[in-house]
Amino acid sequence: MTPTDLVLAAVAAIFVDADVDAARALVAPDYIQHNVAVPTGADPILGFIPALKESGIALTTHRVITEGEMVVLHNTYDNAQALGAETLVAFDVFRVADGQVVEHWDNLQVPPAERVSGRSMTDGPTEVVDLEQTAANKALVEGFVKDVLQGGAPERITDYVSTETYLQHNPMVGDGLNGLGAALAAMAEAGQAMAYAETHIVVAEGNFVFAASEGTIGETPTAFFDLFRVENGLIVEHWDTVSEIPADMPHDNGKF
Repeated sequence: MTPTDLVLAAVAAIFVDADVDAARALVAPDYIQHNVAVPTGADPILGFIPALKESGIALTTHRVITEGEMVVLHNTYDNAQALGAETLVAFDVFRVADGQVVEHWDNLQVPPAERVSGRSMTDGPTEVVDLEQTAANKALVEGFVKDVLQGGAPERITDYVSTETYLQHNPMVGDGLNGLGAALAAMAEAGQAMAYAETHIVVAEGNFVFAASEGTIGETPTAFFDLFRVENGLIVEHWDTVSEIPADMPHDNGKF
């Protein structure tokens, strides 16, 4: 199986088919877990499958982005009380090796009812195109993260983001550069300034580039998982999930 096929099969075994045996074959015994509520290793996941089935959890995968051994899924979990809420939007990131899933990172967020742009956290284009532009699009987003999100040269934002079309799926932010600026200013005024410190994972395929970063909102350690769509050499659309990084986790692997 390709890395994409492998990850989709493992996720289906766990969340759709509740097939413990299939999941056991696909998930490495020493699976490295970065979810902040689940112990590391395959056994905790396998042991949780019956409870997930009983809960009636429903998984919808909106986007799949694959680069090498890394696979990113943009997911919605409904009936997700077993994970902590009725509905959760998530980015699930997997690393595969030797025919098994060996590592997992995620970031989950409850979608609010009100959205500034009117868009949901998951709607919009899903098709991966422009595969020949993967390397260039990845470099573009890496530059945007360094210069704008991490504050290296924020005045260069128009080198990276379209001034004509910037569609926003963060529920707190409006469209366009004006919407982004207004949201950042409001957060700063409320004492909740957003700061990106380090980006740990970047995965690109065609017109989609995903980045997983850590930083702060105010004084709170925060994980930012961002997905960007690139068109004609500029970022034109953005999805994300944002969540607090807790001090205590049931493993020593950290959020990243």
